Amino acid sequence: MNDQPRNSSRSGGRAARRAARASALPDHLRPIRPGMEGGRYKPLTQPQVERIHEAALQALETIGLADAPQSGIDYLVGAGCTLGDDGRIRFPRALVEDTIAKANRSVTLFSRDGQTDLELSGAKVHYGTAGAAVSMVEVNGREYRDSTVQDLHDAARICQQLDNIHFVQRPMVCRDISDNLEMDLNTIYACSSGTYKHIGTSFTDPSYVAPAMELIHMIAGGEDKWRERPFISNSNCFVVPPMKFATESCQVMEECIKAGMPVLLLSAGMAGATAPSTIAGAIAQATAECLAGLVYVNAVKPGAPAIFGTWPFGLDLRTGAMSVGSGEQALLSAGCAQMHKFYDLPGGAAAGASDSKLPDMQAGWEQMCSNVMAGLSGLNMVYESAGMHSSLLGFCFESLILGDDLIGQAMRCVRGIEVSDETLALDQMAEVCLGGPGHYLGTDATLGRMQADYVYPAHGDRTSPKEWVELGKPDLIEKATARKLEILSTSSPAQFDPALDAQIRSKFNIHLPR
Repeated sequence: MNDQPRNSSRSGGRAARRAARASALPDHLRPIRPGMEGGRYKPLTQPQVERIHEAALQALETIGLADAPQSGIDYLVGAGCTLGDDGRIRFPRALVEDTIAKANRSVTLFSRDGQTDLELSGAKVHYGTAGAAVSMVEVNGREYRDSTVQDLHDAARICQQLDNIHFVQRPMVCRDISDNLEMDLNTIYACSSGTYKHIGTSFTDPSYVAPAMELIHMIAGGEDKWRERPFISNSNCFVVPPMKFATESCQVMEECIKAGMPVLLLSAGMAGATAPSTIAGAIAQATAECLAGLVYVNAVKPGAPAIFGTWPFGLDLRTGAMSVGSGEQALLSAGCAQMHKFYDLPGGAAAGASDSKLPDMQAGWEQMCSNVMAGLSGLNMVYESAGMHSSLLGFCFESLILGDDLIGQAMRCVRGIEVSDETLALDQMAEVCLGGPGHYLGTDATLGRMQADYVYPAHGDRTSPKEWVELGKPDLIEKATARKLEILSTSSPAQFDPALDAQIRSKFNIHLPR
């Protein structure tokens, strides 16, 4: 009999706290937000950073890069590079250092509605999707199927509703569209009509950039409005490691720069295959390749917005399989972030992906490990941070939704510990201990900071075993599936005006159903 009032009181207090948490906090009171400063974790010492820098400069000066298109040769030689008899472009140390000094220190990735713009500078951290998965993970049947344009659109719609997913780079390819031009155009349509957040995409041929820009200008309301606020960036694999330019991708990059589109300079070597097997060597090669890309971009247009995209991936040397969920991968990305900070350049790398085939315990530890380390290292853009499985081959909606919870906890780690007179709480200790209740439960100070200091999972279960049973033993995946269906049952706020949509469909072959 004595237990019932206590349970009732405790339950009522919990209900009140849940109601309080359900109310949206003003941005300045949120415990986590996009662009929080990381950089406290530094896997490399300063002498090690400088040795990697020296190795990258030496590689550029003595080895150089092969296979530049003729236009790239013209730009780079005009900027001060040399073209060797072996066809390789070599980069004088002074030219690279001058480019670093003159390069853009801050890049703003705009959203379409102006509500979720991202400022890339210093150690400001942002999490989002990326990749080119060819399959969707169906958790109910525990199977994989081909990804479609509808899946891409649905992924963007889900991301629009997730607070901790700050940008949407295309996470999967539209395998139901066989024509590459139509796939590129439909990728832009599917993402832009699903989310207002900044979008990243790629192009398979330089001739596709012009029609894509025509579509983008229609969405933006004109070329002038697009150039004022470019809400799409080009994810560009401008190199084929080791130390070769990707000829057509370089031509795509040139066209995107001229069109006013920010460029992600993406170097994705595989440690032990297309990059040295050592973590330091893989970082050094990726750094050299991206420095070459930075010189290229600034030769085309000085100060053009570019993201230093060192993306070296880990390899399981026993089998040759990718190991994106490994501790080595977490170190690779964190070390790359430290190089970005050394140059004071906006940068991005991959973290948060899993080798697991399903959103299970393996996925949880792999995704959390690299997401936390990337955030703590101050990585500006954490790509592939949610939803990606099977070493980038599969994308999962449920994992994307659960990843939003996971990233929330990672971001709380990024925020760190504030030490001040208020947070040291000596006045609270005195009040509670000297004639007070002897505990801090329910005090004004505790209740006043419970939302501003703590991140509460939307789907993670913190109930007692008894409560868990009373609630019907809720399953994490089932809760994520229910949330997925809830989001997809309503239209995205980013959907196009019917008149604009009709104009787009009259000009382009849009595969997504109305």
